Amino acid sequence: MLFSRKTPLGEAQWVVVDCETSGLDARRDRLLSVAAVRVRDGRIALDQAFAAVLRQAAPSAEANILVHGIGGEAQLGGREPAEALRELREFMAESFPVAFHAPFDAEVLRRAGVEPAKRWIDLAKALPALFPERKAKQLDDWLAAFAIECPGRHDALADAWATAQLLLVCLAEARRQAVTTVEALQALEGAGRWMA
Repeated sequence: MLFSRKTPLGEAQWVVVDCETSGLDARRDRLLSVAAVRVRDGRIALDQAFAAVLRQAAPSAEANILVHGIGGEAQLGGREPAEALRELREFMAESFPVAFHAPFDAEVLRRAGVEPAKRWIDLAKALPALFPERKAKQLDDWLAAFAIECPGRHDALADAWATAQLLLVCLAEARRQAVTTVEALQALEGAGRWMA
């Protein structure tokens, strides 16, 4: 089923994405691993997830490895990038992509040749717009605000799973505030605040 920007929130299919990279510069650093979790019908599809460590020509720096835990051997022995990214494109097809700080993930994936058909939802903007009273800024702050556990922070699949739980919180609050379509949620995110 193809979805449009006027898709009711309850009918939309979402794919929550997280990337781990060799650094913090989305325009330069390498994509090391990527994971995606599908959300539909108001639930995380537990049987539908994607995760891959991409094979690298050389491991990232030791300080970088300490952050995400993808060691040199894992990086050198990862999956063939072209094949893994083709599977990711297929997994994301016609879904609305979601991430926390989505511009980072979107740019890293764009450079890798993955450009979703739909516009990204950035939970780092949508959540403050829906919950202006909360002072959370970083992903860890938002996870703590809603008592969402993420035992493997900076593991792409664990972060995608935790972010998918935040998406469910976001969608429930959006409906409570009469934000009923994907288009309205994107407008809310773009405005940075709810406007009646």
